[in-house]
Amino acid sequence: MTCRAVLLCSAMQCHRALFKRWLLLTGRKSMVSSVHLSMSSTLSKHNGQLQPRRRQFHWTTRYWSQGVEFTHVRYNVQRLGFAAVTTEDMMFFDGLLPGRVVTDPDILEASNVDWLRTLRGRSQVLLRPQTTEEVSRILRYCNNRNLAVNPQGGNTGLVGGSVPVFDEIIVSTAQMDNIISFNSNSGVLTCQAGCILENLSNYLNEQDFIMPLDLGSKGSCHIGGNVATNAGGLRLLRYGSLRGTILGLEVVLADGTILNCLSSLRKDNTGYDLKQLFIGAEGTLGIVTTVSILCPRKPAAVSVAFLEAPFYILIETSGSNHDHDQEKLNHFLEKVMACGLVTDGTMATEENKIKAIWALRERISEALVHDGFVYKYDISLPLERIYEIVTNMKNRLGKRAKRVIGYGHLGDGNLHLNIVAEGYDQQLLDSIEPYLYEWIAQHCGSISAEHGLGFKKKNFIYFSKPRTAVHIMQQMKVILDPKGILNPYKTLPPFSQ
Repeated sequence: MTCRAVLLCSAMQCHRALFKRWLLLTGRKSMVSSVHLSMSSTLSKHNGQLQPRRRQFHWTTRYWSQGVEFTHVRYNVQRLGFAAVTTEDMMFFDGLLPGRVVTDPDILEASNVDWLRTLRGRSQVLLRPQTTEEVSRILRYCNNRNLAVNPQGGNTGLVGGSVPVFDEIIVSTAQMDNIISFNSNSGVLTCQAGCILENLSNYLNEQDFIMPLDLGSKGSCHIGGNVATNAGGLRLLRYGSLRGTILGLEVVLADGTILNCLSSLRKDNTGYDLKQLFIGAEGTLGIVTTVSILCPRKPAAVSVAFLEAPFYILIETSGSNHDHDQEKLNHFLEKVMACGLVTDGTMATEENKIKAIWALRERISEALVHDGFVYKYDISLPLERIYEIVTNMKNRLGKRAKRVIGYGHLGDGNLHLNIVAEGYDQQLLDSIEPYLYEWIAQHCGSISAEHGLGFKKKNFIYFSKPRTAVHIMQQMKVILDPKGILNPYKTLPPFSQ
């Protein structure tokens, strides 16, 4: 039996109000009475399956961008010397992608603004290729014309890596959503980069397999974007990081060259492992078009425990024998309750109840957005320090912050620090940064655990990486994208720094 544990929320006394607010916002008020169940209760296994509800993160109207200041204005960014799109350029794109060139301002606004509504670009062109060859021709043309390109998947990122800063051409993978093959003997899934993570999970579930990756944004995020940000997610403790489960990639480089490293082998020790360059590179070195990923078999038995004490904690166990796993979990729960480590909680083995409990964890981010303007920080720390920064920031910010909340993954030291205010406040931000990053560096942590650096964190990379390492990264960028057209203004500081 294996398990994964996540820290669901900060101190229970401080966040009951937010918890109840979440229940109301998401229509789960009826769950309040079912949360407080006896720990000795057992639930029968449910054979039916629920279809997951699609979560829509973006609106296709201009309302989505109202009140969001242009990124280059708020952050005083100077546009680099890229060319502007001309009529001739549009004629080329229309010929290459008939009916798949978007210039409608309402649709573009949804792709110009990030999910947190903190960043806003002003792109006037969105391209929707369907094949690797089309992506290749787009990049070859843009490279020759010195046109900047912004790769975009589901646009669920939290650091501004998926939206333009100026007028970059948005290349969306939304129509690259084909599952190419699945080998039930090896468990290797090959699919296009635009496949939605939840759709892949549903497909594999029918084959008695699961994705090694699970995210709260699975209803909208694309697997290519997951690869580009090296997304961690809720199953990392059990199945490891994407760097270990991605077996192969097909990537289009800045000049249109197609790099086919789409191996399905679990062991291939021939030379440099080039696919690793593009995992976590956030689209700055190439655009991922096809992914080969190793998928584990669906566990025969899954149980979830949702416990209460000073913190909410969610534990999921999986194994091959339901009775045996249940016996071990019951023994664990009896022990932690007997010693006072846990005071209350509930347990579930039915699929619908497991999904309902996991939704509490997965949708915290959505609830916080309803509560005010959110400063979000995805960090990792040694386990003994993981909550100390929450208390520290509460004391530092005082009443200037509406809430300071920490939740995340106990198994891998990943903490999601969320600071909520009534609205955007530059003075409050100045009190958070760079103090937070200095504190993280002093305690041997990382300023980005799984969401990447994007636009917001690129200049803070030195708090987690030595200058020699950053310099080598910059050299790699110059080699693979000498004109710098791929996702400019993101991930790395300017070469001169």
